[in-house]
Amino acid sequence: MHEHLTSPTVTLTESLTQSAAQPSGAPAAEQRWTPRLWGVLAVLCTVLFLDGLDVSMVGVALPSIGSELGLSTTSLQWVVNGYVLGYGGLLLLGGRTADLLGRRRVFLIALGVFTVASLVGGLVDNGTLLIATRFIKGLAAAFTAPTAMSILTTTFAEGPARNRALSIFTVFGASGYSSGLILGGLLTSLGWRWTFLVPVPLALGALAAGLALIPRDKRATEGGHDLAGAATLVGGMLLAVYSVVTAPQRGWLEPATIGLAVLAVALLVAFVAIESRVRHPLVRLSIFRIGSIVRANASVVALMGSYISFQFMMTLYLQDVLHWSPLRMALALLPAGLLVAFSSPFMGRLIDRYGTAPLIVAAMLSLSAGYVWFLATAGDRPDYLFTVFPTMLLLGGGFAFGFSSIMAQATDGIDDSEQGLASGLVQSSGQVGTALVLAVVTALIASATTASSGDFTPFRPGVNLVTGVAVVGLLLNVVALTTARSRARRVVAAG
Repeated sequence: MHEHLTSPTVTLTESLTQSAAQPSGAPAAEQRWTPRLWGVLAVLCTVLFLDGLDVSMVGVALPSIGSELGLSTTSLQWVVNGYVLGYGGLLLLGGRTADLLGRRRVFLIALGVFTVASLVGGLVDNGTLLIATRFIKGLAAAFTAPTAMSILTTTFAEGPARNRALSIFTVFGASGYSSGLILGGLLTSLGWRWTFLVPVPLALGALAAGLALIPRDKRATEGGHDLAGAATLVGGMLLAVYSVVTAPQRGWLEPATIGLAVLAVALLVAFVAIESRVRHPLVRLSIFRIGSIVRANASVVALMGSYISFQFMMTLYLQDVLHWSPLRMALALLPAGLLVAFSSPFMGRLIDRYGTAPLIVAAMLSLSAGYVWFLATAGDRPDYLFTVFPTMLLLGGGFAFGFSSIMAQATDGIDDSEQGLASGLVQSSGQVGTALVLAVVTALIASATTASSGDFTPFRPGVNLVTGVAVVGLLLNVVALTTARSRARRVVAAG
């Protein structure tokens, strides 16, 4: 059992000093990886692969879905937003539910729901039903994603074994997204329904393997009775995500948007008040006193929010403005995913050697450099080889260095009983942060003046925004790392 960091005296500076002074993770005996252990990791990686595959394939298929089902642009956006609403709204609850009710049970039930929703989504002929299946699929993913992470972090010992497993885990997430771009382009030419149906056999295989391989675990003996906390958390998160994803269409200053946002904040404030008083809180608020947790959650917002939003803009530009085919567009964006897939297996060793903090700084530096390069060289019509290709390589490098390091930092030192909470928290931050940045980017693009054919100018304000998000993430981590190292040197000098 790992050390449980519950002391209120844990400060941001102390946590940063530990992260900078030594590699992330306490020294641990080398864990022997048995065939069953490899099998468990394969199941978890398959589920993450399917999540990335689904997101990218559906994105490529949207124009075909809208054409066949007669969906307006506003309705079509809910094919994506419905998933985001369910996923982002319940991620935190999903991770904590796994801690309380048992990770294996929650993971397998949610995976089963995900599989059925995929199958139904590929068979429906009604836009409303399709959006409903996407919402249900997002709800299921809100339980599978943090539960998969918590199964991984409790199965593999903190240190080299966990860092290695996390790096492999990252490879499959990036491979799923990259494969989805290519497969989405190919399958859409056969019919958009295949983008929903192809993942079903993989999900069924993962479900069968999970039943056989994932060890049974016990539900928590305490907790799970915080119904008021659960209600205010779910309500607040759902309203927060809903207000963000609908604001670009409704208007940011419209009374309905402001009212939804105020209500969401009120529910989340009520949730915090309940958690500070209840005997067995759903979320232990003192977890936010751990500096590495706070920093990891802020970093994942900068990483995911900027990366996904930039790819969204490039997808629109290449398909809608330059009129590229889905397959050609997918190949153009593929270098970033390939770089993540090929470099991520080495991230575990780098985390062991250098710790998470320097690698996250390197990630934010690479991301920021990519966006700055794009802005400096794009002009009115970006050249692919000179502008887009180098940008995608820098972004791929940033994601490769950042994702595994952030996930390791977010869960290091957390007791097994709260791994689901920590995993759900960091993934919630990533999803909600991405939804917020993407919503603002969408509003900026919509408000931009239409330019001549092929002109990138209307997208430039959105690129300015994601550049700023990445630079803020870089500055946050540079200041934290510099402060921690300075403190460490003073401690050594005093000793």
